[in-house]
Amino acid sequence: MLLSCVLLALALLPPPVNPSVDSSFRECSQFLYRGLAPRGLQGTLGLQKVCQHYGDKARYATLYDPAGRIPLFSAYTFKRSNGESREGLPWMYEPQLSSGSGTGNMQPFPRSPSSLLALEESQAVLADYSDAVVYERGQLNPDQHQASPGDKASTYTLTNVVPQAKEFLHHHWLPYLEDIRKRLNNYCRGTAYVISGVTTTGNTIRRGNVNRVGVPKHLWTAYCCPDFDLSTPYELRYKFPTYAAYGLNDVVDNAVTETSTKSVEALVNREMAVDQDFQLFNGNCVPEM
Repeated sequence: MLLSCVLLALALLPPPVNPSVDSSFRECSQFLYRGLAPRGLQGTLGLQKVCQHYGDKARYATLYDPAGRIPLFSAYTFKRSNGESREGLPWMYEPQLSSGSGTGNMQPFPRSPSSLLALEESQAVLADYSDAVVYERGQLNPDQHQASPGDKASTYTLTNVVPQAKEFLHHHWLPYLEDIRKRLNNYCRGTAYVISGVTTTGNTIRRGNVNRVGVPKHLWTAYCCPDFDLSTPYELRYKFPTYAAYGLNDVVDNAVTETSTKSVEALVNREMAVDQDFQLFNGNCVPEM
């Protein structure tokens, strides 16, 4: 009888976080529209599909490029919030990308030089950004689009960060993300699925005469809200159920252009190794009747 009770208790425990990358985004399917990742990605050799965990809970999905040490996109569900940022939280790394890790939860960076050295092959570390005068760490899944302390904290990992030109980040990209927060807060009645990503270039941040972190050419973002308020004002109504934007990650000519999701897909198609049928949201985010 005692053994039966123990076995029943064990069966009711939540499954342990698997300390390895998720080859299909299976654990993070709830952050993808209809549970499906963007269609038509090519050149995926070496790219890692990571279900980002914090506090033993899946928080969002990231396609990570270990060679460039940047995420190519992060996919998350928007949470209604007042837009408060939790700047000052400790930056973390992703153990799932490191061999021999015993946890799947993102962790604060270790202080030991030998431990940091072991991380540098698989991902960016804080030292990579320490002398980057032009660039700042810019989140793809921004904490302003999350609500709970845990969801906000989980955005502070370098596997959710790309180098963004300071002028672009502060004068254009962050204000646009705030506009999206207000729009989805007010007019998206159901779940809003968001994917934010980059187009890549050959430019890098160097440290010690070594190419360390890829610098994106563009930042882009797109949302899908199939259940939206049908009384949305006319000037915003055409931006539902899906819309998108992109901007040049540079110090000049860097205004954000808001456009259709198909136009952003065409931009990614021109700049990246994707199939001609590349699609961010399954069925173009057309609600099922």
